[in-house]
Amino acid sequence: MTKDLSHFDEKGRPRMVDVSDKADTARRALAQGRVVFSAESYKTVREAGVKKGDIGGVAELAGVLGAKRTADLIPLCHPLPITGLNVTVEPDDGAHAFVVTAEVKTSGKTGVEMEALTAVMTACLTIYDMAKAVDKSMTITDVMLVEKSGGKSGDYRRKA
Repeated sequence: MTKDLSHFDEKGRPRMVDVSDKADTARRALAQGRVVFSAESYKTVREAGVKKGDIGGVAELAGVLGAKRTADLIPLCHPLPITGLNVTVEPDDGAHAFVVTAEVKTSGKTGVEMEALTAVMTACLTIYDMAKAVDKSMTITDVMLVEKSGGKSGDYRRKA
């Protein structure tokens, strides 16, 4: 079983994958997630904001910081030189949610999927933190890799 999981050696011990012999390639990952509110709480946050400030702007910055700290948070991730990073928070009025999207780019030996996912989760957690006084029943949901490109495994795009 562990032979199929690259983060374990032949004895089943965890290890950081050796990427020394891999070629540097352009790599990109896009991830997304949602923070869903009750209708009343969503209306309050959208119309009046929260006491802690601009929820979307703060969450976007937090997502950037999260992506940059991925190797510090996920034990077997390589520290990567991020060459491009964009985090957006957009309201989805119909779903009473904020949609967080993160796009991360690098040129290197390993992909940036974990950085994109960490950016999304950090931004979602920041939204929760900022709005918890209004609605503790918020749900962080649908966190996923949407697409990735580059590297030996090739391109991936989530089916709709």
